[in-house]
Amino acid sequence: MQITRVFTGDDGESHFEELYLELIDQGEVGAISEMWPTKGVMFRHVDGDYDLGFHNAPQRQFVVNLTGSVDIEVGDGTIKRLGPGSILLAEDTAGRGHKSSSVAGESRTCLFIPLASNQ
Repeated sequence: MQITRVFTGDDGESHFEELYLELIDQGEVGAISEMWPTKGVMFRHVDGDYDLGFHNAPQRQFVVNLTGSVDIEVGDGTIKRLGPGSILLAEDTAGRGHKSSSVAGESRTCLFIPLASNQ
């Protein structure tokens, strides 16, 4: 399973990395990853004019897009578009952070899953 990670580099800027999460075959129930300890779950809805300048992730967390898309931009100008079903591992809790903005005026709903501090 592919996950896009955004993290703070030694240069204080946010960068992207593509991670591939191993799924373990569990027979009839499918392939499942190892457990990730979490703090809870939050849901979010933003309107189609969403445009947030450089900011940090408030904590290490997964962000799962449910509906709509988002453009995430890091300091070198690289932009990744994440659509419905995509997973972002936001770990840039320091440095300059990243930008996020709506795509084509679409509203967006997403699921935030903050990771436990020991993960």
